Amino acid sequence: MAIDVNNESGWDIDEESVLDAARYALARMRIHPLSELSVIVVDAAAMEQLHIQWMDLPGPTDVMSFPMDELRPPGKDDEEPPQGLLGDIVLCPEVAKAQGEAAPTRHSMDEELQLLTVHGVLHLLGYDHEEPGEKAEMFGLQKTILDDWRAERGVEGPSPAPTTH
Repeated sequence: MAIDVNNESGWDIDEESVLDAARYALARMRIHPLSELSVIVVDAAAMEQLHIQWMDLPGPTDVMSFPMDELRPPGKDDEEPPQGLLGDIVLCPEVAKAQGEAAPTRHSMDEELQLLTVHGVLHLLGYDHEEPGEKAEMFGLQKTILDDWRAERGVEGPSPAPTTH
């Protein structure tokens, strides 16, 4: 899996954990190992600009996803996953820090960025949370992937509750 993490934010983040969470989520979703993903970390001003430009909403947000080839997980276990360019996930550590501190489970900025990375991957794969059923499916899958990733790595601490959007 070719995943680039480009930190343009000026914030010190755990890039390795973002990379590893993305790689794990893509493997769990059975995305072709030669697919490509870009993760860009920006400051609040840049995120606000993207949020206004693409969503017509004010203020910075936590994560935005920009799909390219519209890849989807294979429908059946014996199906070969398609290869392609997944797209870009844009993260904002400033917003992630505030959300982590405000969450009921109170967790670190890096833990929130890990959650947002998995969330962004699921958006790239076509998952959404506009409707209650979609939200339950997406956030349930997000929690399972994040919990399993943490358990396999022996990472301590609470599983952050979804605080996105």
